Amino acid sequence: MSNDPGSQDPAVSVLDDIARQFVEARRAGRSLADFPGAIPPDLVTAYRVQDLAIARWDDAVVGWKVGYIAAERRDGSGDERLLGPVFSRNLWNATGSIVDIPVFSGAGGFAAVEAEYVLQLEADAPADKLDWTPEAAAALPARLFTGVEVASSPLATINVLGPRVVVSDFGNNNGLVLGTEIVDWMRLDEARLLARTEIDGNVVGIGGANNLPGGLRAAYAFALSRSAKRGRPLKKGELIATGNATGIHDIAVGQQAVIRFEGYGEISCRAVAA
Repeated sequence: MSNDPGSQDPAVSVLDDIARQFVEARRAGRSLADFPGAIPPDLVTAYRVQDLAIARWDDAVVGWKVGYIAAERRDGSGDERLLGPVFSRNLWNATGSIVDIPVFSGAGGFAAVEAEYVLQLEADAPADKLDWTPEAAAALPARLFTGVEVASSPLATINVLGPRVVVSDFGNNNGLVLGTEIVDWMRLDEARLLARTEIDGNVVGIGGANNLPGGLRAAYAFALSRSAKRGRPLKKGELIATGNATGIHDIAVGQQAVIRFEGYGEISCRAVAA
């Protein structure tokens, strides 16, 4: 499926066993004490694990989360970001009420919320276009919404262990809450897209679209490029959560998060056991 050259090539059975153990832990709502096997040697191989896990998961992919990779944690792919799938049953629309979000923290896993700006494609990406610049991405029409990513994994150390581990387990994603549309976003100054995250009434992060390195278009371009190189060119209607706009904020079962998007309302979430 992948159009990437020359990653190291562990046996498919080894990679599939990693995928199986992550999927089984997620289905059972239980934690993993450690990474279930040898950590993939590079991001391309980690995406192979992710693809095997997606094939084992009985749900449709409706979008992707984008996460930023610090310079010191990148590999030979040169990727500055990473992708993880968002599944249909874990996509919720904010209605003004509190949205229950399933997390693994109560079972010894990792759980956090992230303020997001979420793109939705209005046209298919050309299947044969593998490399995208922010300028080219801006020409592919998309709507923009506020949102909240549920960043959660059965593996408590997922972020500590690094990007190859994050990619292997669905990009450390367990859902996305979709909020208000931001109309005519291409004409807006991204510096004016501001957000604030509170947990149990305490402000834990302040920021906005300017917190995303390169801005919304850079995240869009990455999602288009990496998806195409994986053999999964993005389609009309798919969502892209562009990256954390106020930080990554740990949350425990029973806690409530409120993410306020200046001028575009707020989203309230309550963490429940996955």
